[in-house]
Amino acid sequence: MSEQNEQRTPAEAAEAAAAADEATAQATRVEGRARVEEVEAEVAETDVRRLEEEREKAEQEVEQLSRKERKAREKAEKEATEAREAREKADEAERLAQESARKAPAAAERPTPTSTASVTSPGVGSESAPRAAAAAAKPDEPAAATALQGASDRPEVLIGAAFAGAFLFARILRAITSSDD
Repeated sequence: MSEQNEQRTPAEAAEAAAAADEATAQATRVEGRARVEEVEAEVAETDVRRLEEEREKAEQEVEQLSRKERKAREKAEKEATEAREAREKADEAERLAQESARKAPAAAERPTPTSTASVTSPGVGSESAPRAAAAAAKPDEPAAATALQGASDRPEVLIGAAFAGAFLFARILRAITSSDD
């Protein structure tokens, strides 16, 4: 080959050198493009991984939000049930209070029962028959019945129950409408 280089003219040699330089430059450009394409491929892979991670994170957030929503819905349903029960109790207490109020004037209008033994005789003494003394000491039946009235017949208890029911209802309503996120 050295013989061929010697036989070439300077123009041919310059042309061969230019061709070699051009081939080297072209190889360098092709290698540069290949590197750029490799970097772009790596960037694209990184973008894909980042998007996958973002998607997984978004799915986890949706899952957490759906759990929070489900818990909030269950809490609201429970509180609504409690509110409904409290309202029913308050209505029942109000009904009992009204019923008690209706009975109260009727009881006040009734004459107070008196024992006939105390009215007809001046008293029970040592000369009275033992059965008559026992009958005079025995209270009348309606008085005993009023002494044994249940708590539900007493208006102050009914009013207290109505107040407690309304208070409970207000607390439940407040808990339902407040946001505890």
